[in-house]
Amino acid sequence: QVQLVESGGGLVQVGDSLRLNCEVFGRTFNRYRNTVGWFRQASGKEREFVAAIRWNDGTTDYADSVKGRFAISRDNAKLTVDLQMNSLKPEDTAIYFCATGRNIISTMISAEPEYDSWGQGTQVTVSS
Repeated sequence: QVQLVESGGGLVQVGDSLRLNCEVFGRTFNRYRNTVGWFRQASGKEREFVAAIRWNDGTTDYADSVKGRFAISRDNAKLTVDLQMNSLKPEDTAIYFCATGRNIISTMISAEPEYDSWGQGTQVTVSS
């Protein structure tokens, strides 16, 4: 079983930046097969895909709403994944979750059911 712990959330102003961190724990995490993704859920809305990174080759994918503003990266030595968020908007306000799944094909990388381990989430609030 893989465990994930998010950190870095907080209250910021419109246009500010914030960096979220996800630590991955567990010997079943496979550097060659696992993908790590970030999802978010705003109050009263469905959870949605934000970004993902394939651990073996570092390829990334982003939701259209965050392209050009957010960047996902991984640290292979520390087994962590960061989400750098720039030019934040009020609509970015949500609880952000880190998740991981194995053998996720590219066309399914944004699909929640493909991820079988989830963190508890960290709150990001963007104030105008």
